[in-house]
Amino acid sequence: MSLKVRAVLVVVIGLVMGLSLSIGGGLIGNGRVPDKEELAWEQARLFAEVLERVKRDYVEPIDDAELLESAIRGMVSDLDAHSQYLDAGEYRDIRISTTGSYTGVGIEVDEVGGNVVVVTPFADSPAARSGIRSGDRIVAVDDVAVETHGLQETIGRLRGQVGSSVKISVLRDDEVIDHEVRRQIIRMTSVHKEFLAPSYGYVRVSQFSENTARELSQAVDDLQDANHGMLDGLVLDLRNNPGGVLDAAVDVTDLFLDAGVIVTADGRSIDSRFTRSAHRGDILDGAALVVIVNGGSASASEIVAGALQDHNRALIVGTETFGKGLVQTVVPLSKGRAIKLTTSRYYTPSGDSIHEVGITPDVYVGDTPGFPDFSLSGLLDREHDMQLAEAIGHLEARPVMHSAAE
Repeated sequence: MSLKVRAVLVVVIGLVMGLSLSIGGGLIGNGRVPDKEELAWEQARLFAEVLERVKRDYVEPIDDAELLESAIRGMVSDLDAHSQYLDAGEYRDIRISTTGSYTGVGIEVDEVGGNVVVVTPFADSPAARSGIRSGDRIVAVDDVAVETHGLQETIGRLRGQVGSSVKISVLRDDEVIDHEVRRQIIRMTSVHKEFLAPSYGYVRVSQFSENTARELSQAVDDLQDANHGMLDGLVLDLRNNPGGVLDAAVDVTDLFLDAGVIVTADGRSIDSRFTRSAHRGDILDGAALVVIVNGGSASASEIVAGALQDHNRALIVGTETFGKGLVQTVVPLSKGRAIKLTTSRYYTPSGDSIHEVGITPDVYVGDTPGFPDFSLSGLLDREHDMQLAEAIGHLEARPVMHSAAE
């Protein structure tokens, strides 16, 4: 056994033994090593044995640090489908998605048929001002060709320091067009708003970031100002919203409730057990509210839909939601790394766990292919989007009563 592997074995055994003693302290002293400690020693030896065998016999040379990081990834990811180890780059991306801002050029991109395609440039972003359009295929960044299935690598290259320039080459109508774009701080919006009809509004929330509740409140204020008075009804579209920050979901729900429990959570640590409740103040003053969901509505989206449904504040239209009822906590580590660890199960106000079950809509309407558009700014189709049409129908059929929601 090599010296490096012996050193790793000593560290691993020390850690495992320390954990065993901290959990079952006081068990030594009867002249026999308890079974748990025997298992800890055996597993530590097995770990070192596998490590040595991989280093010696694997077809390619592999670095010790890479091996150990892979072991850590496997340990965390094997807990459940949502826990994971985050290297510095992955942790940075998590922070960007939750804070709602980053330094870049301001485009939403996706992988289509192995190619990186512009979904939409954000309004008034550097990319929009340079002439980049929806549907453009990105073929190179700073003259480095974009590889097939290179979405994450391309996103990384588009980001950089504020004020720095990046050359983006796009393919449009069989012509390659180069764009010199200067990076700036991009504030990602998670809310899109528009009128459905006089006095009836529509807001779509694409994800839950730290700014979402503030954006949603402002969107409703803007609709009411344009309406010269309170709205008579609102559609809240949460389709294909994968979730995000739990507190953002609580704050969004609180916008429409005057009182009551929004969500409870239960876990092993003190911090993982909590109850979140609403505060007085309904921004719609009791006007009708319809929430649209589908199988892509998960986690934080389900917290919102479940609470509004349980309090009879909103009618839920669409299909059953995804069914993710677990709470993850991001725990920072050294050198910019972190782990995202499942720490709680959450429950709707009625006490139900929706994990692997989902929220059942009050009115079931199957998905219409192509709706909603994955772009936040996608145009509404009141005729062909059957879930939206159903939501509008229920809004218009309800009596208008501007009074505090119960």
